[in-house]
Amino acid sequence: MKVTMAHGSGGESTSGLIKNVFAKYFNNDILNRLEDSAVVPGNSRLAMTTDSFVVTPIEFPGGNIGRLSVCGTVNDLLMSGSKPMYITCGFILEEGLDLDDLERQVKALSECAKEAGVTIVTGDTKVIENRGGEPGLIINTSGVGFIPDGSEAIGPSNLKDGDVIILSGNLGDHHAAILSKRMGIENNIQSDAAPLTEAVGNLMAQKIRVHAMRDVTRGGLGTVLNEFAESSDCEIDLYEEKLPVSSEVRDFCGLLGLDPIYMGNEGKFVLSVHADDAKKALSIIRGSKYCENAVVIGEVKKNNRAVDMHRVILNTAIGGKRVVGLMYGEGLPRIC
Repeated sequence: MKVTMAHGSGGESTSGLIKNVFAKYFNNDILNRLEDSAVVPGNSRLAMTTDSFVVTPIEFPGGNIGRLSVCGTVNDLLMSGSKPMYITCGFILEEGLDLDDLERQVKALSECAKEAGVTIVTGDTKVIENRGGEPGLIINTSGVGFIPDGSEAIGPSNLKDGDVIILSGNLGDHHAAILSKRMGIENNIQSDAAPLTEAVGNLMAQKIRVHAMRDVTRGGLGTVLNEFAESSDCEIDLYEEKLPVSSEVRDFCGLLGLDPIYMGNEGKFVLSVHADDAKKALSIIRGSKYCENAVVIGEVKKNNRAVDMHRVILNTAIGGKRVVGLMYGEGLPRIC
């Protein structure tokens, strides 16, 4: 069996690769949680994460690889309830890359880091031979965040019966922007690449009982919520008419046969909160930068059934029910 592009999609193939290869050898209590950022002991509690960015093209409507590299790392840290503090950045450059293009990415990375409130503390640069075609670059970033002492654990295994599921904004913007650029399709769709520091910080400051958070990237909302359901032994009910999708993205999906529930974003997150805090949480998120379209999209039900029955159910607009599984195959190569 050979590695295929589907193994990097964030869906079923990725899950199998992680379980059958990486988890087999990289086996410790921290990695076994399979979360986006690792909570480890230190002077205080720390969250740590690392990510690599290989998106093509490196410039796209609403962003670029430099901004994306900060958003991806910072948002992963935020999802553990930590306050992002430091990031590292490593650049792998192809011979022939225009220095002006590189400078734009470095500038965008620096500006986004300042917006997110993180300090770039170290970095590295390597140059490699051109692999054919237009010269590109790859960026790797690692991050560290601090978790306040005494705070409750946040993670996909912590969903509670009756929790409310909130999504911070429209689905599919980044995915559609990248694909439009590659295909030469003219529209006004912009990537949603953004650091979610303000929204998550406001939730933590107001002591909202957040049980789980995850940024909705590769694999889309459907894959993220399946991970929640499996980790917490529960069923999650969604409501199709409440899922926020812009008219342009919806038309774009209709044209190409795409499903927004599996499309990646780079500035959206989904969270499960205590039912009594849901109204306040929604107000806080809507009042935060980049999250004005936040909505309640579903609820958690403990099903007390066999493990293979933990699932995500979409209540459709016409009154039916659809089981939302993990994304199968490759949604779109290299959106981040």
